[in-house]
Amino acid sequence: MAEESRKPLDAAQAASAAFAEVEGREFPSDVFEAPELRWAVIGCGVIANQMAQSLALAGRHLHGVCNRTQAKAEAFAERYGVERVYGSLEELCADDEVDAVCVTTPHNTHIRYLRATLAAGKHVLCEKSITLNSEELAEARAIADEHHVVLMDATTILHMPLYRELLRRQAAGEFGALNLAQVNFGSYKEYGDLTNRFYNPNLAGGAMLDIGVYAITFARQFMQSQPQEVLSLANLASTGVDQTSGIVMRNPDGQIATFTLSLHSKQPKRGILSFDKCYVEVTDYPRSDEARIVWTEDGRVEEVRCGVEGYALDYEIADLERAVAGDERATGLIDYASDVMDLMTGLRREWGVTYPEERDEGLA
Repeated sequence: MAEESRKPLDAAQAASAAFAEVEGREFPSDVFEAPELRWAVIGCGVIANQMAQSLALAGRHLHGVCNRTQAKAEAFAERYGVERVYGSLEELCADDEVDAVCVTTPHNTHIRYLRATLAAGKHVLCEKSITLNSEELAEARAIADEHHVVLMDATTILHMPLYRELLRRQAAGEFGALNLAQVNFGSYKEYGDLTNRFYNPNLAGGAMLDIGVYAITFARQFMQSQPQEVLSLANLASTGVDQTSGIVMRNPDGQIATFTLSLHSKQPKRGILSFDKCYVEVTDYPRSDEARIVWTEDGRVEEVRCGVEGYALDYEIADLERAVAGDERATGLIDYASDVMDLMTGLRREWGVTYPEERDEGLA
């Protein structure tokens, strides 16, 4: 394969390449179907920049931005034409012109922002991992229910049109019963400075919350029920967070899912769903827009394309707006997020991987 045709290995570079492919194209008319909401973003990192760029592709813009460092928020606002820069979280929450908030800060800060924004009556799209653990997510969901607002997990797999199409075909019985899901995700993060977010427990580091959330979400949405039996092995980094793991799960319907995860060994982001009538293979599955189906009876290969990788965050935004408008499919996505969080929390506790916030709350 020619060097210039290879996909970038770095996730941020891959996202930039996907944006470059769609920049200048006419934006699809079928992405945003629900009434438009006015959005603010918390944080100015990679995802916040991608969100601003994604809205711009559709001719939309962010209404406001809030960041721990005011100067960064002001620079962000100037770059993307954001109308308001908030000096504090309280100021954002008090703005009646903000309907929805996207939280893009590190995992361990999410619950603080969820508590405030949901209680202020804002709908919230929260980056993965949506919270540190099951208890925090249950609390956030309760606040959302109390204030009649939508809480949505931004894990891209829940929102890409490819999965909506594959799930539609599964529900129609085209594939037959699901028997096995095999999912890999391996990144290579150098040890170097172990205070970086990948290996630092003070920043909720570890493979599970960073990449495991994608792998488990991929399998869970196709499984008929929540896995109840879980077996695993994990190697921890010297900082105490999970680095590499092998996991097997089975649900009451007899469907099995296997996972291999690593922060220190590159492996393909590949998911394979084995059904009675075929197997479905998806590579680079977090934001994939294509899948390969191999049919059992005759070995026929079918290529499926649906959606566009470069619009990944637009699909997330659109799903929250659909949920606010009452779309049952979009509203139900948070249930998958809760199932995934329950599995991730149980695995981490089995491995002895806990974060300072959890120890402070007596959850270690």
